[in-house]
Amino acid sequence: MKLTPAMERYILHWGEMGSRWGVNRSVSQIHALLYLAARPMHAEEIAETLNIARSNVSTSLKELQGWELIHLMHVLGDRRDHFEATHDLWEMLLTIANARKQREIAPTLTTLRQCVLDGSEEDAIPAESLKRMQDMLDFISNLTNWYEQISKLPKGTLIKIMKLGAKVAKFVGK
Repeated sequence: MKLTPAMERYILHWGEMGSRWGVNRSVSQIHALLYLAARPMHAEEIAETLNIARSNVSTSLKELQGWELIHLMHVLGDRRDHFEATHDLWEMLLTIANARKQREIAPTLTTLRQCVLDGSEEDAIPAESLKRMQDMLDFISNLTNWYEQISKLPKGTLIKIMKLGAKVAKFVGK
């Protein structure tokens, strides 16, 4: 696949952003390439296009499949596995958010619940410290509950809510 300068810049930037979000640069670049690609690509083609080691491509493809951001495809007449990225941006956003919720938020909520429970049984804990732990637990729980409700809305409704922006305050009062 031949990359244009704009495509190269997009892929390089996506790799930089991925590393800032805690995702391997190669994983992010492969995701960006597959997102831009007009057709499914096989691992050798990905490695050649991005000038990345074939073993790194294989590992990265497995990680992207684990995040459910790419899908394995077969092409008639070709025995190799081909890969295609999710092109629906809302689906991609919700997939990433769900994965991060499971990997990061769920364990945090478990720990916070235990800290609040343990802290409530400790005589030496300052009341303000316990309150702050409870406030954090309540905040993250509310945020998680809000996300659960929002993520179940139809895509069209999500787009309308996003476009409303701050105007949504009119509906809930000031």
